[in-house]
Amino acid sequence: MSKKTLVVLTGAGISAESGISTFRDSGGLWEQYSVEEVASIDGWYKNKPLVTDFYNQRRKQLLEVAPNYGHIGLAELEKDFDVRIVTQNIDNLHERAGSKNIIHLHGELTKVRSEKYEDLVYELQPSQYEVKMGDLCERGTQLRPYVVWFGEPVPMMSFAIEQAEKADIFVIIGTSLNVYPAAALVNYVHQNVPVYIIDPHEVKLNDKRWHYIKKGASEGVKELIQLLSEIE
Repeated sequence: MSKKTLVVLTGAGISAESGISTFRDSGGLWEQYSVEEVASIDGWYKNKPLVTDFYNQRRKQLLEVAPNYGHIGLAELEKDFDVRIVTQNIDNLHERAGSKNIIHLHGELTKVRSEKYEDLVYELQPSQYEVKMGDLCERGTQLRPYVVWFGEPVPMMSFAIEQAEKADIFVIIGTSLNVYPAAALVNYVHQNVPVYIIDPHEVKLNDKRWHYIKKGASEGVKELIQLLSEIE
């Protein structure tokens, strides 16, 4: 018997539990900058050294944190389900937790690309968190973060939609469903598919049939695993 397809959409909330700050955190890495300064294509062209240094700081922070049980529990679910993770996060905590099938909608912090040639993408070594101005791709253009910024298309969105359409079970963890186009993914989930939302904050539910687990990622995934075992 084939495994059921479990599609999971994750956002900043799951990684916040590991210590990665979000835009909303006070005192966090993001607080000194506006989104437009460090997470938009206009910000890049306005101040490349600032943006380069900002993502160097984020890579350095990534070396200091570890996956939490929210990440680990999803990897463990692969024993019983065909788990496909669609994440808005650019960290590698899902990979480090052991998940095998991950779609990064907004890019990956551990990679860089040519600012001009999108297909020239390079994986950084784990300890290599610094990129400098003057670091060039093989065709002579500056390396920039492999991140989808505001003002840029989301190339993996069509693939993510395909996964949502195949879901037998759909799970949302740590995202407010306010960031588009990712928030629109749930619209592609078939009507009869159960949807679980894990979030400690109040969430406006689009459908009465959705299951709301009002907990953080780690405790919420524990409860999710229990609920899924009961319907198997």
